[in-house]
Amino acid sequence: MRLTDLTQHAGQWLRGAGPDSEIVISSRVRLARNVAGEPFLTRCDDSQRRRIAERLHEAVEQAAIANEMLYVDVEAASDLDRQLLVERHLISRQHAQGSGARAVVVTGDETAAVMINEEDHLRVQVLRSGLQLADSYEQIDRVDDALAQRVHFAFSGRFGYLTACPTNVGTGIRVSVMLHLPALKMSGQIEKVFQAASDMRLAIRGLYGEGTEAMGDLFQISNQTTLGQSEREIISEFNDRIVPGIIEFEREARRSLLATHGDAMEDKAFRSLSLLRSARLMSSEETMGLLSQVRLGIHLGRVQDITLQTVNELLQLTQPAHLQQIHGRAMDAAERARVRAEFIRQRLN
Repeated sequence: MRLTDLTQHAGQWLRGAGPDSEIVISSRVRLARNVAGEPFLTRCDDSQRRRIAERLHEAVEQAAIANEMLYVDVEAASDLDRQLLVERHLISRQHAQGSGARAVVVTGDETAAVMINEEDHLRVQVLRSGLQLADSYEQIDRVDDALAQRVHFAFSGRFGYLTACPTNVGTGIRVSVMLHLPALKMSGQIEKVFQAASDMRLAIRGLYGEGTEAMGDLFQISNQTTLGQSEREIISEFNDRIVPGIIEFEREARRSLLATHGDAMEDKAFRSLSLLRSARLMSSEETMGLLSQVRLGIHLGRVQDITLQTVNELLQLTQPAHLQQIHGRAMDAAERARVRAEFIRQRLN
């Protein structure tokens, strides 16, 4: 398995499958862990970082978390390769832009990734399509147990797992879902979601996490604290109360808009599709916005000759690093706009 193989298809989390996948793009569970007896990365020198990276790479290999795994030396990787991994949500922007010895191990199906020397010594994540938080947790719990048999993690009987960021102390778990919320955005009700999330101490971010914009009406919602609740309590709260509440809010907004502005919504979906099928130049941001409207049109039963999976794949494969990797050359923004439009036309026509 090679890094370039990833560009042949969209990531597992964009397959358009799983419960409530018309609104929930993906479910992610992440664990932060540090090696006992080793300094946090902010206190490490280059030799310590390299020793930790080598030790953890060996531990992940021995844990055999999947039959097929891809190891990427992020420190040695090109800027384009790092950006590709970010676009596939396999590493964070912080990991891509960091310095010193660091790496990632990805399972063949891309459902699991282990970042080595990101903010913590280990950041383990499981990413699945649709609302599958419970299954994601079961998978990451098995990975965590396998790693814990080979690495002694920093742990306090009083505080739980010790992490570089105080908000991760405790279980070290971060739960997030990526949601497609075009109706709430169109109806002006998205601010109510933001306020409710703030009241519940949740974070709302854009497509690529902290500091990014919500392109294509895609929003990531995650917990901000891990201390004081068990992993299963956090998962249950998200899976059974928080996410279903937002899903129903979005569905009600879609029903309302369809009842009062049905013709306008249908027109917007088909105008977006027509532009995607005919445009000669297309930016990333415009592509995301148009695909969002087509995606909504599919769910409302107006657009019937395109699948959610096709739209989801285009959301990822038209990103800058993917386009350049697929075509095997570096491109400036102007050339990417031309190549992106051509790529979309081929897929949709």
